Amino acid sequence: MIAIMYTAWFDRINALVERECILGDGDVLFRASAQVRYFYVLRSGCIRLARVQPSGDPLVLQRATAGQLVAEASVFAARYHCDALASGPTVVGRIRKSDVEQLKAEDPVWLGAFAAHLAHEVQRARARAQLLSLKRVGARLDAWLALNGCALPPRGRWVELAAELAVTPEALYRELAQRRILR
Repeated sequence: MIAIMYTAWFDRINALVERECILGDGDVLFRASAQVRYFYVLRSGCIRLARVQPSGDPLVLQRATAGQLVAEASVFAARYHCDALASGPTVVGRIRKSDVEQLKAEDPVWLGAFAAHLAHEVQRARARAQLLSLKRVGARLDAWLALNGCALPPRGRWVELAAELAVTPEALYRELAQRRILR
């Protein structure tokens, strides 16, 4: 039942894609405080939602991959609350916010399924907050792997993983070496 609900609401939102945007590594999809006019379905690649801290370090709020929505909470906001950056070659489907607002108004069943999706994302955000409360790098990595299907990103993306774990790249590399992953 839940899978059917997910497919139905996601298919509806996916049908609203007006165009696809191709991004290269490091390209900006949107910036914090920009007016929300769109939100996005990730076709391929990866988008990191991040805020830059006063220290200059990024705080990664979400790492979206193919088949996920980007900026879905922005449907209820006037401005984006973070930056969205491509990690590697990325393709996103762009959806006008006004089209989603019309769908919300016309279809209460869809809106309920979308609310369930947002609730799931809140649960993931809380799990991420819990991950960041862990003291040891190994514990953070274990928690991250559990949240992300037990798969590390490609080797060239480990610096970004370190940022998501809020540890230095060197600390992550030491942990991976201890696990005999880094060779």
